[in-house]
Amino acid sequence: MEDDVDRLAEVDWILEAAPERVDIKQGIYERIDKILKPGQIVSSNTSGISIKQMMEGRSEELKKNFLVTHFFNPPRYMRLYEVVPGPETLPEVIDRAANIGKFILGKGVVYAKDTPNFIANRIGVAEMGRILKAVGSGGYNIDEVDALTGKAIGRPKSGTFRMIDIVGLDTLINNSAYLASQLKDDPAVAGLELPDFIQKMKEKNLRGEKTGAGFYKRVKTKEGKEILTLNLETMEYGPRQKPSFPCLATAKAVDDVAARIKAVANSQDKGGELVWDILSATLVYAARNVPEISDDILNVDRAMKWGYNWELGPFEIWDALGVEETAKRLEGDGKEVPQIVRDLLAADLQSFYGAENGKPTYYNVHAKKMEPIPEREGVIEIPHLKIDPTNEVLRNEVASLLDLGDGVACIEFHCKMNTISNDTVRLIHQSLDKVEQEFDAVLIGNQGDHFSAGANLLNLVLAVEEEEWDEIERYIAEFQGTSMRFKYFSKPVIGCPHGLSLGGGCEFNLHSHRIRAAAETYMGLVECGVGLIPGGGGVKEMAIRFQEHIPYEMDVDRIPFLQKVFELIGMAKVSGSAREAQIMGLLRPSDSWSMNKDCQIHDAKQIALHMLQEGWTPLQEKPVRVMGSEGLAAIRVGLRNMMVAGWISEYDHHLGDKLAYALCGGEIAEGTMVSENYLIEREREVFLHLCGQPKTQERIRHTLKTGKPLRN
Repeated sequence: MEDDVDRLAEVDWILEAAPERVDIKQGIYERIDKILKPGQIVSSNTSGISIKQMMEGRSEELKKNFLVTHFFNPPRYMRLYEVVPGPETLPEVIDRAANIGKFILGKGVVYAKDTPNFIANRIGVAEMGRILKAVGSGGYNIDEVDALTGKAIGRPKSGTFRMIDIVGLDTLINNSAYLASQLKDDPAVAGLELPDFIQKMKEKNLRGEKTGAGFYKRVKTKEGKEILTLNLETMEYGPRQKPSFPCLATAKAVDDVAARIKAVANSQDKGGELVWDILSATLVYAARNVPEISDDILNVDRAMKWGYNWELGPFEIWDALGVEETAKRLEGDGKEVPQIVRDLLAADLQSFYGAENGKPTYYNVHAKKMEPIPEREGVIEIPHLKIDPTNEVLRNEVASLLDLGDGVACIEFHCKMNTISNDTVRLIHQSLDKVEQEFDAVLIGNQGDHFSAGANLLNLVLAVEEEEWDEIERYIAEFQGTSMRFKYFSKPVIGCPHGLSLGGGCEFNLHSHRIRAAAETYMGLVECGVGLIPGGGGVKEMAIRFQEHIPYEMDVDRIPFLQKVFELIGMAKVSGSAREAQIMGLLRPSDSWSMNKDCQIHDAKQIALHMLQEGWTPLQEKPVRVMGSEGLAAIRVGLRNMMVAGWISEYDHHLGDKLAYALCGGEIAEGTMVSENYLIEREREVFLHLCGQPKTQERIRHTLKTGKPLRN
């Protein structure tokens, strides 16, 4: 700022992220004011300082182009982007800032008001204060509180104290102090002084991951690493304690998050009491502060889901617990029932969200009635689509065929981790039959946390233990046949990977005609990690891809390209993003990705329509050149050297040799032209062989038990 402030005049958007001190920010804006160019957006990443304070003494031109754009950390992974306009901010500036956040940066845009800590931190920091106070006075330890405030109530598994360690104790102290200073008349905040143990931790510099120790501390042991927990009375670390509240056992047995939260909050044990105390206070606080912090409940719920990774927002939790039931319980406890809750019940309504005429609705706090949820530009929300039952054309327990409109269908997976089973394959074939008759194109996509973790390993290991080899071969043949049907389907197939897109999930995408990934896509053929090779056409497809850009007659050394693909599969590499997946060869140059995951299905649909408009025609199978014995020899030399050097085990060597056999097409002459079916048969042959190997079976069982690979 001292030497290069003039360079800011060259940019379209100036984003300030200086320390949270009003004087520092005011000094920066004084300098920006002098070099401001017409139409330039200027914004602050403050987590709560008011626009009025930051813009004190500034020009009208700056005030018109200024707003808060609050990112949550770390910005790459945290979706929330709070857009907070000032009283003089131009509407076009608000729209530009929101569109940049949504379409270019891939953020979830929430519109907040210029109030202390905006929406997410206003509610989140206040709740943390209540939790800390409960720990100090209620006799709960850290492990108990984190278990009760984590997955059990639809929050991140880190719970409260682990999250504070990640964010930093100093950040919590500063945010709490700022909130208290700005809301002196708010009894819900004024009464939340941080307990004494926070000051003791500050004095000992126990700030969390920033200093290597906080509420938790990692230490090295003979067995590896151990996580210790801080005793808040002695300020000493000790072994973690497993909570034993009955409500936690109840929570583990309930998959549906709404039902789980209700079950825990209604539990009569000590754990349930704490959850009710925390949740009820948060629900009251959120409801009481609308419309002060936001004009509607939609932005409040989105802020908490996108900023704090809650599975349900406050008003969705009201619905989960039952609005009338919760209001009566609050009255019975002598607690406040917020005005908007009383208004809703007075209007003879039972929930904040609903549905009418096949469309989702929400409670408008100003009109005091249910209204349609506004559609977000460029977004298709599958849960909203499925409110109209006619949009779900086919369905079983694990997958559905959806009608997206305009002649485009979508095959949606919806089971745990979206693993692929016989039922999945069966629904896919039924769906493709339907698409051939009634649709013009089909997507393979869903809006769960992950596209697919791959094939269901538990089903495979059970079949292996029963020595059902014919059944395993039939399943693998069906899996491969499904991939091939995607590839040579008569209508455009668009793959929509996101999150984990592994194993069979990756293979289905490899066989689609075009991929529209989410930017955060972690894609890979990971079967070698459990002692297998890809068995859904993945080896065959990569054998084609690594040389499809090389003309057959070109005299070029293909071994380096082969080795790259061998390493990709053999080392079970997984991309760190869609861009990296393209570099790795899992996405073609013609494939693309959506920065905003919410836009992915919409964007993929537009690609399908564009392909149809351009006159897309089905693929025709071509013969494949294989590397044969020459490729096998090259890979075997490398494998032998790695085993001699001690980098891989004897069984790793065996596994690598079998992968090379399938990838190179077996012991045939280099340059031989074969059919895709020939390569699929080699792939299936090797897969079945490996299923029968005791060491592969050990690897599969170990991974199912521990979630980690075994080197044997």
